[in-house]
Amino acid sequence: MDLRIGPAEWYETIRFADGVTLVHEPWIKPFFRCNIWHVRGRDGDLLFDSGLGHFSLRAHVPLVTERPLLCVASHTHFDHIGCHHEFGACAVHSAEARILADPRNDWTLADRYATDEMFDALPEGWEEAQYHVKPAEVGRLLAEGDVIDLGDRAFEVVHTPGHSPGGIGLFEKKTGIFLSGDIVYDGPLIDDAYHSDVPTYVETLERLRPLPVSVVHGGHFPSFGPARFRQLIDEYVSGHRKPGCHLG
Repeated sequence: MDLRIGPAEWYETIRFADGVTLVHEPWIKPFFRCNIWHVRGRDGDLLFDSGLGHFSLRAHVPLVTERPLLCVASHTHFDHIGCHHEFGACAVHSAEARILADPRNDWTLADRYATDEMFDALPEGWEEAQYHVKPAEVGRLLAEGDVIDLGDRAFEVVHTPGHSPGGIGLFEKKTGIFLSGDIVYDGPLIDDAYHSDVPTYVETLERLRPLPVSVVHGGHFPSFGPARFRQLIDEYVSGHRKPGCHLG
């Protein structure tokens, strides 16, 4: 792979409705490409995940430095927390706070997935053997039902274990926006990481199904609406039911 991409071309931003902006890294293949979600609030902004971390978000995406911002981890796999260290005290579920503060490659899955094969074009300076996530300061421990208040809008923390023990989503009741992280997105769901748990994954998705979403902004792949949300959940759950069990 001869093509090398510089930092000025690495990130792309796409504006959605309701003050939501997608920041992503288009040279990473879709399966590995994290969706970084920026949400604008009256009193401050929210950043949900921060990507690979090879190039600085703060240096190359002006949006994330315009106003006070809380950086939240949907979970602590390498592709979601690469730039968290750039934002001071970060928020994470208590079950994965240790990983955010000490992101060893075997804990973040970088040891098996952070390879040359995840790119369509390599970033300048990339060396597979040298990659690691930098430690981030843990400033706020999150739990089910906590609220992230941006002044004129509030996101409730939804604990979503299964993909990883400290996975979370953020749900805004006023708009129906659900930032889902990696528990559900419109692509192959991963339940075989070292700390994944399939029965817990099923329980989480069954609990999420009634959530009155209007749009789901997942951790990977394109956003989708409520019908697709329920369809994705039903397909996964039915595929992991024991014989004789059926969806209600």
